[in-house]
Amino acid sequence: MSGRGAAGALRVAVVGHTNTGKTSLLRTLTRDVSFGAISDRPGTTRHVEGAVLSVRGASGRELAPVELYDTPGLEDSPRLLESLDRLRSDRRTPWVDVIRAFLEGEEANTSFAQEAKALRQVLLSDVALYVIDARDRVLGKHRDELEILSRCARPVVPVLNFVASPEARTDAWRRQLTEVNMHAIAEFDTVVLNEFAEQRLFEKMLTLLDSFRPTLEALIRERKEERQQLIRSAAELLADLLIDVAAYRLTVAEGDDPKRAAATLQDSVRGREQACVGSLLTLFRFRADDFEADSLPLIGGHWGLDLFNPASLRQFGVRAGGGAAAGGAAGLAIDMMTGGLSLGAAAMLGATIGAVWSSFGTHGRRIAERLMGINELRVEETTLRLLAVRQIALLDALLRRGHASQEKIRLAAAAGKQQKAWAAQPLPVVLEECRPYPDWSRLGGASALDLESDPRRLAARDRLADLIEAAVTAGDRLADVPGAV
Repeated sequence: MSGRGAAGALRVAVVGHTNTGKTSLLRTLTRDVSFGAISDRPGTTRHVEGAVLSVRGASGRELAPVELYDTPGLEDSPRLLESLDRLRSDRRTPWVDVIRAFLEGEEANTSFAQEAKALRQVLLSDVALYVIDARDRVLGKHRDELEILSRCARPVVPVLNFVASPEARTDAWRRQLTEVNMHAIAEFDTVVLNEFAEQRLFEKMLTLLDSFRPTLEALIRERKEERQQLIRSAAELLADLLIDVAAYRLTVAEGDDPKRAAATLQDSVRGREQACVGSLLTLFRFRADDFEADSLPLIGGHWGLDLFNPASLRQFGVRAGGGAAAGGAAGLAIDMMTGGLSLGAAAMLGATIGAVWSSFGTHGRRIAERLMGINELRVEETTLRLLAVRQIALLDALLRRGHASQEKIRLAAAAGKQQKAWAAQPLPVVLEECRPYPDWSRLGGASALDLESDPRRLAARDRLADLIEAAVTAGDRLADVPGAV
């Protein structure tokens, strides 16, 4: 994209020292994990690259877009400042004219080629975002960069990046910036996304760019609406998953292998959960291979702890229900009634069934009745609660993940208040009401067309999505209040 951009567009130059997170900022603002190149190697960005944020007004009319330009890092600001000082022969010459003269000179194509690209884009832009790695100490080179930018006669918004890091020197940077008369300071973190920090960044720009007020106010409103719609869409995906699993049942006739049936049910549920994970990653514009290493609980877009593994219950704080205990009891009962199974084999079979069988109490008569006739396998309440808790945990993590993050996704070790509620409380009534309707489950062969045309299932999904949305939104707001979680 040309550095001049479209007529009427708000042009924003993103500048700063090398490796401060300029490209990362653009990835997060554009929600594009593939924008530019990110590396620990200095000078990764060697040319100006652009991206466009389309903006619509409240009436739906398209407004002037916001054009963001990523620029090469300022690598040698002390020498560049000396060169600019030498070029100014008359103290009455405006500094911006000195900058223009420098850009037309030989040094702009040789010694300071990268710096010249950045300064040229600043002059073509309406505002500059000066990105600072808040973990760095304030050095002379930073003061020189600020001095050079102030000579370009363009508004400058300092952006303190990586403020979520415990190593951030936010207060020291704020003091330094105010000393050089830069007060419209924004705090951001391109790795740990905070929607309010993004909103405040746009508001800081607004204080310096009154002529672009309609565009920036519309952009702020759009981002709020997009986030709420994102949460709602994710809640509907999760509600669909839970209904599919809650309503799913598998019949096991006398003489069939119940262990094989249990494995079939487990595989179906695992696959359905994995499909939901993939849909969430796509919805949030992330890729499965963003999580390709050996972290738990997500590996390459897959859960590292199995849904039916008791360790998963412990990790997510879900108290085990009667399923595992009932499975162990069933193992002993099977051994007595079948004669052909060893005690160990029967116990193993019972444990497998217990992991997925609806809780059926401790009475031997009911166990015997189920084992002698046609039985139904279904996922028990404990597993459903685990399914809900870890999907909500994933949703929370995605809501806070910047698109520049290079780390593997990691869920919080301590679950939030809303997740704890799902882990400890009984299933929502609406989910229990789905149990008697196996035709509401994709896992039972129901087509998407049938499910989307069933008003009762749609109503149940909407009610369940309302509960999930409320839980996630409450946690989302709380997480943005310092010290609240």
